[in-house]
Amino acid sequence: MKSAVETLSPTRAKLTVEVPFEELKPSLDAAYQKIAKQINVPGFRRGKVPPQVIDRQVGRGLVLDEAVNDVLPKAYVEALQENNLTPLAQPEIEVTKFEDNEGLEFTAEVDVKPEIDLPSYEGLTASVDDVEVSDEDVAEQVDALRQRFGTLIDVERPVQDGDFVVIDLVARHDGEVVEGAEISGFSYQVGKGGMVDGLDEALVGMSVDEEKVFTTQLVSGDLVGQDVEVSVKVTQVQEQELPELDDDFAQEASEFDTLDELRADVRERLVRGKRLEQAAAARDAVLEALLEKVEVPLPETMVTEELNARRASLEQQLQFSGLTLEKYLEDEKQTQEEFEADLERRVRDAVAAQFLLDEIADKEEMGVDQGELTQHMIRRAQQSGQDPQEFVNHMFEHNHVPDLIQEIRRGKALQLLVEGAEVKDGSGNVVELKNLQADGSIGEPQDEVDEAADEAPEAAAEETTEA
Repeated sequence: MKSAVETLSPTRAKLTVEVPFEELKPSLDAAYQKIAKQINVPGFRRGKVPPQVIDRQVGRGLVLDEAVNDVLPKAYVEALQENNLTPLAQPEIEVTKFEDNEGLEFTAEVDVKPEIDLPSYEGLTASVDDVEVSDEDVAEQVDALRQRFGTLIDVERPVQDGDFVVIDLVARHDGEVVEGAEISGFSYQVGKGGMVDGLDEALVGMSVDEEKVFTTQLVSGDLVGQDVEVSVKVTQVQEQELPELDDDFAQEASEFDTLDELRADVRERLVRGKRLEQAAAARDAVLEALLEKVEVPLPETMVTEELNARRASLEQQLQFSGLTLEKYLEDEKQTQEEFEADLERRVRDAVAAQFLLDEIADKEEMGVDQGELTQHMIRRAQQSGQDPQEFVNHMFEHNHVPDLIQEIRRGKALQLLVEGAEVKDGSGNVVELKNLQADGSIGEPQDEVDEAADEAPEAAAEETTEA
């Protein structure tokens, strides 16, 4: 077999492959055997029909087509390997020449992994925001905990913002009740949002057994964007009575004896969370610093597919949240054009980052053991809310394991970049990333841990000798 490659672009190649007829013989023999098992010919047992009889019964052309279909994928893969090409999508294959007793020729156009002149990735520099936890942040968390221990009491007064109310609600369009828009005995906190627009404004000032009608627009269903009349009736008004912020509350709500100890623990937890956010920002900043050092050619088909996938994912999330894209853009203060430009920029950076991390993983010869793969699949299953065993079975059945392995290798490559980079916060302090634990705490440097482990046997030996 001979093959030649023509570079159509940095991310697309055209293979021209020639397969001599003698190399088709194994596939031709296999085609005869396959067809022999499928046909019934008087005088011959199934599977024992000679090739000459098969040619007369079904035609030589059908056998040749079967042989070509068998050899094409194998020859294509072999041509890729010969020319050191990594495909990124399914090829466009065209048979350009094939006749009986003559060679097979075909072409294959395919998007391929671009060649990247990998820049130096040691000693990258990046900056991130400071880890800051204010007294207001701590107070907000303590108040949230306090509300969990609050009690609701009935009040005989008009509804105020923040009250808890029990309501009956029904929406009508052209006098007809909207399907799925009728509820009764529904508990709702005024001002919390998440219901129909205008509900909070209508409720404030209403009294028990009072009914009010207001006009709004639905954000989901068949009547999206159309005016509907909503009738709401208040059947109960309650306000939340919160416990006093003192040591008794700390003992009731936590394992701490004093309110100061509780606040200190809340602050530490917030700091840990901020450290994890800072670490994520550091990874993005380091990767961005590397992307700025190199131009990565991107296959447009791959970019387009990723763009479409992200749009579809966002629209699905918005639909589940009862929002439209227009409402989302309004809340984000973005125009459609700005949204599309920002999405495309992020997709292009993400695709380029994948290529770079793959290149680094290859250069550093990073592997993945079975334990790492298992832990990664369990983590992915937990993130998606799936049963781990079902997730693992699905990955193997649909041949997604190579993709998962590549994800792990990219993660290792990114970790190498970050640990070798110098990241500083807004105050100029070096950000500790190498010893950052999963819970946001800072662990001891590994060399100190190893040193302590080495000293332990020696100390034990000395104690034994002294005894």
